[in-house]
Amino acid sequence: MGGDSGARQSSASGSGLRQQALGGEPDWSGMSAEELAAYREAENRRRASPAMRAITGMPDPSAAIDWQVLALPGRRLPVRVHRPVGEHGAGRADRAAALPLVLHVHGGGFVGTAVQSDWINSHLAAQLPALVVSVEHRLLAPDTTLSAGADDGWDALDHLVRHADDWGIDPARTAVFGESCGALITALAAIRARRAGLRLRAQVLVNPVADVTGTMLDHPSVTRHAHSPTLTVPQLQLFHRLAVPPGTDPRALSPLHADDLTGLAPALVVVPTDDPVADHGRRYAERLRAAGTPARLTEFPETTHAFLSMPTVVPQAEAARAEITEFLRDALGRPGGR
Repeated sequence: MGGDSGARQSSASGSGLRQQALGGEPDWSGMSAEELAAYREAENRRRASPAMRAITGMPDPSAAIDWQVLALPGRRLPVRVHRPVGEHGAGRADRAAALPLVLHVHGGGFVGTAVQSDWINSHLAAQLPALVVSVEHRLLAPDTTLSAGADDGWDALDHLVRHADDWGIDPARTAVFGESCGALITALAAIRARRAGLRLRAQVLVNPVADVTGTMLDHPSVTRHAHSPTLTVPQLQLFHRLAVPPGTDPRALSPLHADDLTGLAPALVVVPTDDPVADHGRRYAERLRAAGTPARLTEFPETTHAFLSMPTVVPQAEAARAEITEFLRDALGRPGGR
């Protein structure tokens, strides 16, 4: 969501950094299209700057990182590619040497860039090892609804699997991983994968937004943590207004309200307890289990939204990374079936 940088644990993060970048906290409720564009440009430039490594963490040097572009129908989509170097680094087409694929979608909704997730993605690439591809999806704006970002997530996944040999990946060992709004996009991609007959090995959903219907703000955690340091109700209200404008079917974009959650990839749902959308993750894990889809829910006490993007100021990010790595290694490490 909009507060995907900063932390309660650091006086130099959260609202303070936004104020430093923009000269004051934005008026989320009255933000115009021009103001949103200016905010996004300034904030994404800051998130991609070398100075932000002091918060977002240093990438693993055992992974090479570069930008590439996917040629999708009607558009070209940037992706940030993390590939292990050394014996696993060559993009070979033979299936025995092919790497597992982890498709990642960053958080932010109306702001955000794949660069902010270099720490977690580079470590996953090096330690699994795997090819980790982070989607620079279309961000919410008055003329860009959530369905555009959801299409980017699914189309990127479908493209990479269909061109597996070109990327040196094993399409039978594929997982999706998302944070915040990106977790919503990856949860929707997992549902679309089942419909398309693509068997994913796993899905990892970190502080997911799972409900963009009229009940999005009715969950108890929203009231309890309405003014958390990294995500507030006014930001959620702006997100909702942009994501599902009048005429949009919010249930179709809400994993929590999906009609059928059977047969999906096993899920790891990571929830920081002091997060307005904590109950989104909890309820979605419950719904997955009720449908017979394995779902592990892990809560990190006294952590806020987007904590995984702030490893240098939120110590629990290290533990979350370790659990995600173990979960994906177990799911992806074996060639053949799940």
